[in-house]
Amino acid sequence: MQKGFSIWVAAILAFAEASSAQISPRAVTLPRAGAQERTPGCEGLTPKGCLSLAAGAMGGQDKLAAISTVELDVIGNKELMEQSYRQTPFITSYTRDQITMDLAGQRMIRKEHSVWPESDLKQSDSDTTLVVTPAGGVLRNGSQDSPSDTASLIVACQAMALGPQRIILTAIASQDLHYGTPKTVRATLHAVLAFTWNGIPVRILVNRFNHLPDAVETTQEFNDFWFYWGDVEQRVYFDDWRWVDGVEFPSNQVTERNGALWSSTQAVDIAFNKPVRDQDFALDMNAATVSTKQKGWKGATFHTGQDKLLAAGIDLFLGPWNTTIVKQEDGVVILETPISGSFSEGILTEARRRYPGTQIKAVLSTSDSWPHVGGVRSDVAEGLPVFILDLNKSLLQRMVRAPHTIDPDSLQKSRKAPHWQIVSDKREIGTGANRMVLYPLRGASTERQYMVYFPERSLLYASDTLVVNDDHTLYDPELAHEVEQAVEREHLVVKTVYAMHQAPVAWGDVLQMLLRANND
Repeated sequence: MQKGFSIWVAAILAFAEASSAQISPRAVTLPRAGAQERTPGCEGLTPKGCLSLAAGAMGGQDKLAAISTVELDVIGNKELMEQSYRQTPFITSYTRDQITMDLAGQRMIRKEHSVWPESDLKQSDSDTTLVVTPAGGVLRNGSQDSPSDTASLIVACQAMALGPQRIILTAIASQDLHYGTPKTVRATLHAVLAFTWNGIPVRILVNRFNHLPDAVETTQEFNDFWFYWGDVEQRVYFDDWRWVDGVEFPSNQVTERNGALWSSTQAVDIAFNKPVRDQDFALDMNAATVSTKQKGWKGATFHTGQDKLLAAGIDLFLGPWNTTIVKQEDGVVILETPISGSFSEGILTEARRRYPGTQIKAVLSTSDSWPHVGGVRSDVAEGLPVFILDLNKSLLQRMVRAPHTIDPDSLQKSRKAPHWQIVSDKREIGTGANRMVLYPLRGASTERQYMVYFPERSLLYASDTLVVNDDHTLYDPELAHEVEQAVEREHLVVKTVYAMHQAPVAWGDVLQMLLRANND
């Protein structure tokens, strides 16, 4: 379940007193046979003794404990696994961050310049500032503070407790430190020091030759888009070590999640113990308080407030992610169950309230973006047939099989097998006025999506391909262009179109916006 932010802060502070005590590499009696394989590089030492060697390799425990502030100038990139137009290799986003960590006060400022590859042309750059304190966090835009998201708070807490400047001290202060099974990294067998931090299993991989921590592993349920995968195995590699003020510090950190390369950061400047100003960490306390109470993606719930009747029996529920309840002669079809299991459960509850005694005969999940399929595990647990694109089966199969033991969801408890209905070509659902026809798009940017056409209504649902900007231009016209191509290919008569993030708009208006985009 979602941890309270105050618990995370308390966990970070808990190691401080213990870390000030010196640890000597005291020997223990171990059987000679196999000792080298079980504790490579730390033969005959207690777990704390092994960590003392690691601390010494980094400059000494006193040096590490004396680091009160860290300033980093960091270049980063991240694989957009959750929303790339295609699967691997993924589209990449880029950042340039100025990070200040006040370890003594458990505060952080991150000034981020982001380059987002899926933005409209000439609009990819943006700047945000995150301020985190024990009271919570805010995102700052000019002089305006708004509540930070849950994921950013947790990332900041983990960076201060499990980052390279504190990971050894955090482990030394733990109550359950022990040796784990050795692991090989870059062809070298490493000693593994395991402990628990704030309920999260943590493992430090210590190099047998130089005793530096080469990697840190955790098993956790994340609060970002990775929560869809439940129990995620993360490994952060420490590399490109720099000697800074008598301390060994890895300027490069590469992160894998579930064995896949996810992100990388490279510090191009590193400074310790520079003074910080309290006024820089001042924030709107109301916004900070709200940030600590947010439920995150997993707690997203369905609301019926913006119900738009598209036609008799076709109800569109507008929101950050749109969903539609369609009544047909032989049952109800749910068009999209995005965001989370709780959101999907709310949609199904509303459908049953509106049409009591009528079976929900199908769920249509039209794309592969993780937030768009966020409720599919719940749908499978309900035993519902789920219509998915052929190209997305492998991804969704892995997603429904992913373990969720840390915070079990309905599928983890039910263990039901999915009832996939594969869309590989034109496919019809139902009869009558609300008959639906599914068409794979197959465009370069839309190959992982299918559209849903209501022939008797001249109505088209275009999956995640259409957003009209405030200035009545199209976001990423390539997407709408590929829909236009599919409409022409299938000889569809369309009067109105809507999408995952777009309310209904006249198809003729979309064509005019495409024409203007082509002439710009």
